[in-house]
Amino acid sequence: MKRTAIILSLLLCAVVFCTAQVNDSNTPLHLMKPDYRLGYGISTPQEVKATMDRVLRYIAAVTPARLVDGKTKKAVTNMADITADTKLEQGDFRLTSYEWGVTYSAVLAAYEATGDTAYRAYLYDRFRLLRDIAPRFRQIYQDDKRIDGNIRRVIDPHALDDAGAICSSMIKTELADPSLQLRPLIDSYASFIINKEYRLSDGTFARTRPQYNTVWLDDMFMGIPTVAQMGRLTGDTHYYDEAAALVLSFASRMFVPEAGLFRHGWVEAMWPHPAFFWGRANGWAILTMCEVLDALPANHAQREQIMELLRAHVCGLAQRQGTNGFWHQLLDRPETYEETSCTAIYAYCLAHAINQGWIDALAFGPVAQLAWHAVESAVNAKGQVEGVCVGTGMGFDPAFYAYRPTHVMAAHGYGPVIWAGAEMLKLLRQQHPKMNDSAVQFYPEEINTNQPIFNVDGSTRF
Repeated sequence: MKRTAIILSLLLCAVVFCTAQVNDSNTPLHLMKPDYRLGYGISTPQEVKATMDRVLRYIAAVTPARLVDGKTKKAVTNMADITADTKLEQGDFRLTSYEWGVTYSAVLAAYEATGDTAYRAYLYDRFRLLRDIAPRFRQIYQDDKRIDGNIRRVIDPHALDDAGAICSSMIKTELADPSLQLRPLIDSYASFIINKEYRLSDGTFARTRPQYNTVWLDDMFMGIPTVAQMGRLTGDTHYYDEAAALVLSFASRMFVPEAGLFRHGWVEAMWPHPAFFWGRANGWAILTMCEVLDALPANHAQREQIMELLRAHVCGLAQRQGTNGFWHQLLDRPETYEETSCTAIYAYCLAHAINQGWIDALAFGPVAQLAWHAVESAVNAKGQVEGVCVGTGMGFDPAFYAYRPTHVMAAHGYGPVIWAGAEMLKLLRQQHPKMNDSAVQFYPEEINTNQPIFNVDGSTRF
């Protein structure tokens, strides 16, 4: 009986407690936990790397670095056995695409950020394979024989998409480790980009689709970083001048100052020029500026102009981040879906710009951190990246962009996720993020407390 009475008494207390009115007098309401849909707060390096590693394990399993006979499907391991029927073994993604050029740059950055040799092995295995097979396939191709299209892109690129992103990644890898001897491939790619790609009369990269003399924002990244990095590789400063001029030429047509964003396409014959602020294309633009600023000498005449363009773009992007950390497919239309690849690119670029001292950590560190929470939420248990817009051409109405499908096989998301993670690791090492009064804050010094911080006036007091 006594035990029963105690239980009834506790139940009665619980009922009274639960039905008591919560008010400002009896409850510290500011300490109530927000119902965030996704993660919030400060990431740990272990959490960031775990997400990166999950993606690496997945792509390593589904992108073999092997040759096979196109007819028999048997492995080809001897260079002397290569014929016109020999192909790169087909996996989930293409080893020679521009999307995988982004992935190679990301994997190199991940190795440099973590020292984990699994990232280096992934990169080196594939670059060595392409390096080793190129001379034999070039000989076969010169004999007018049709070869695997994925290999043809390497020895005879036909477009910036064939050449730019992968060449840029190879230059960075060659600079990091010249023993790989990637220079013959680099020179072939760079020759196409610099000497053969279609341009407007002022030298701006252009295409003749979907209209004559169309400038694609995508082509900032598909071409300009290679031009800038050729300056680093060769020491020839005219490459820096051309890269800087190209950035500013694109911006003169594509950047919309009042929005702080870039339009996706510019057609010479159109007037006025419609502005559709597609998320991933704006990612290519800001990524290009980061890559060019990394390469340009500190005293280059156009460096500060490009820096100011980057900062203006950062401000435009930060204003349009969604409440879940993602950016939307059309950046200025929140009714369009949350898109992962652009969010990952922005997470990388914002973190990188902070780490390089180009933008303010206090203002933009929380934006980058929130973006990373969104990115990691899009990586499923297998390491696949969800919510990625498939390859997209150019349109001049909002429905075209708003209804583009998403798919885990869209290759555009994998490199940006790894790249964003690598830069977040640097951000967490170099900066001092801390939760204060439930908000993510960045501080100029380490904060050794978990209590609310109410005074920052040269010294931090709590």
